[in-house]
Amino acid sequence: MKKRYAFLSLFLIMTLQACAEEKPVEAETAKVENAVVVSDANQWVEGEHYKVLNEEVAETSDVTEFFSFWCPHCFNFEPIAEKIKQQLESTVRFNKVHVNFMRFTGPETQNAATQAMLVGRLLNKEDELNQAIFSYIHLQQQPINGLAELKTIFQAKGVEPAEFDKLIASDELASLFEQNSQTITTFGQHISGVPNIIVNGKYQATFTSDMNRDDMVELVVWLSKQS
Repeated sequence: MKKRYAFLSLFLIMTLQACAEEKPVEAETAKVENAVVVSDANQWVEGEHYKVLNEEVAETSDVTEFFSFWCPHCFNFEPIAEKIKQQLESTVRFNKVHVNFMRFTGPETQNAATQAMLVGRLLNKEDELNQAIFSYIHLQQQPINGLAELKTIFQAKGVEPAEFDKLIASDELASLFEQNSQTITTFGQHISGVPNIIVNGKYQATFTSDMNRDDMVELVVWLSKQS
């Protein structure tokens, strides 16, 4: 896949378009409210708030967030992603797909971060370990050059180096890595940058400048209920 370099606008909160900043920014301190907002179906307009990518929805319901650990907008999007997960129906899976085409570092290093994310998934500690990687890059502003740094980050969170190495070399992780890559290939023509959300393999969310955080959550949850 060719590298894509995204140059996009940061709106009131952020867009769901792409990460263009070269330097990391601090995480937003504002908290996402926990209240569930009842959606008015008439407020979401095809072509303005979402795109239809396919004629039919996928066999399984899911919300897929394409992201990069190096993208500051993805870092700032984490509280919104968490609220989306909280409000999705139990039958809808939230899946994070890590991309390797950002300009902040090379594809090998980005692939190593994908592997680390999947180690966290296999350990059922994905959220915690993802946050550790984000913090290392954006708050501590430390470089990651490969698996060695990622192993150290995970060790600080209680993951034994031997366990990390075992999972990195496992067939199960190799299969998950292939699935991650295949998802990028499948939707690559629609992913010009990150963060980017595709719902049920059919709808792509578009966040406009007049939307606040609750609106973003509401849109994605609403899309997850569409046929």
